[in-house]
Amino acid sequence: MTPITIAKGDGIGPEIMDATLKILNYVKAPLKYEEISIGKQQYLAGNTSGIAPESWQTILNNKILLKAPITTPQGSGYKSLNVTLRKTLNLFANVRPCKSFHPYVRTKHPEMDVVIIRENEEDLYAGIEHRQTDEVEQCLKLITRPGCEKISRYAFEYAKSNNRKRVTCFTKDNIMKQTDGLFHKVFNEVAEDYPEIESDNMIVDIGTAKLAERPEDFDVIVAPNLYGDIISDVTAQISGSVGLCGTSNISEKCAMFEAIHGSAPDIAGQGIANPSGLIMASVHMLNHIGYGDIAQKIENTLLKTLEDGYHTKDIYQDKLSKKLVNTGEFAEEICKNLGKTPKQLKKADYSQNSEIKFHPYKRKTYDKKSVGVDIFIHWKDTDAEQFGNALAKAETDVLKLIMITNRGVKVWPKGFKQTFCTDHWRCRFVCDEGDDINPHDLVALYSSCISKGFDVIKTENLYYFDDKPGFSLGQGQ
Repeated sequence: MTPITIAKGDGIGPEIMDATLKILNYVKAPLKYEEISIGKQQYLAGNTSGIAPESWQTILNNKILLKAPITTPQGSGYKSLNVTLRKTLNLFANVRPCKSFHPYVRTKHPEMDVVIIRENEEDLYAGIEHRQTDEVEQCLKLITRPGCEKISRYAFEYAKSNNRKRVTCFTKDNIMKQTDGLFHKVFNEVAEDYPEIESDNMIVDIGTAKLAERPEDFDVIVAPNLYGDIISDVTAQISGSVGLCGTSNISEKCAMFEAIHGSAPDIAGQGIANPSGLIMASVHMLNHIGYGDIAQKIENTLLKTLEDGYHTKDIYQDKLSKKLVNTGEFAEEICKNLGKTPKQLKKADYSQNSEIKFHPYKRKTYDKKSVGVDIFIHWKDTDAEQFGNALAKAETDVLKLIMITNRGVKVWPKGFKQTFCTDHWRCRFVCDEGDDINPHDLVALYSSCISKGFDVIKTENLYYFDDKPGFSLGQGQ
């Protein structure tokens, strides 16, 4: 028996979990359940993370979590438990297969079968935010080389083990050349190790547009956290229903499986929720822990049940569906059909899948040289020329002011009067070419700015790595 942790969650969570467990028990899946309480009740009991300390140990012991949707109470005092679970357990890969069930589920894309693999831990979802001035809030976008390499390699390993032919990388590196640029660069490096698999890159905006129009043109897509979150929901929705998709959150040591939809408190207790998303999550779980034969049987039976026309309210069609069923009745129909396979929908086949390999990250080092600093200043007067001329007096013998930007756009020297400015200014000071400044030079500049009455709110050191700049130019510089 394989021990797993289960969490019934909130809203419709207990209903769809009970339906899923009914099927797992009926098929005699060799699983031992340990239930924990997470979500709204834990929040209201005073656990601001949404989970009790002892529940963490249960998850760590079993290493597998099957989770129903949870509710995060509104208000600034609560953090998303979903994000906390993913990051605490190093669940770096979010895997979401999305395929259509045409004609049994209404969709404009009858041939789609695409997998979204999303980096799950960093990017803007690091959640590092600050208010810096009267007018400006900041969120840090963190992209790391280890994060890029792990998720890119996982995408190719997934494609290899699941007989997929192509991996497409979505980024916005025409604008964010440092962060998204790193993701794209590392993706290309990793792709060289998998010559048997096609690879390409698309800018995320046009890529998402093409994905929404012709998802059948894509196979596996890998993306940073925010883009991946958006496009995976887009893909699930155009497949016919977000209620049909399950998702996996994977690391080398732990894994979490869940439906992609929320807790839907507005329909909780009515028995009308579609349990297919969590059932499919359990299918992914079974395949992950080595019970591919059972996973295949459950998925094929679910497909057969859809073909037979037993549909929950969200996918019911008057002219096509045979019977409107509730949550429990849908699970019962799957149990009745167990062992049967679909006639029109593509059969699930996990027999040929190979184990996905994880590769250790090898750290790289670079020759790092300090060449300057961006000093961020809160200054309420919006006259950029006047501000720049005043700030230039804070220069030191080592560090000279060469540029000021406002919201990323160069406004000094020789800015345009038409550019709208807020009270948040990035001021770039650099040393003479070839020099390597030390921390004392930065402190001297910082002190000079303060002594002349400037409100310094943040600094970012500027470095060269192997003689290449590790910072972006100002827009218009």
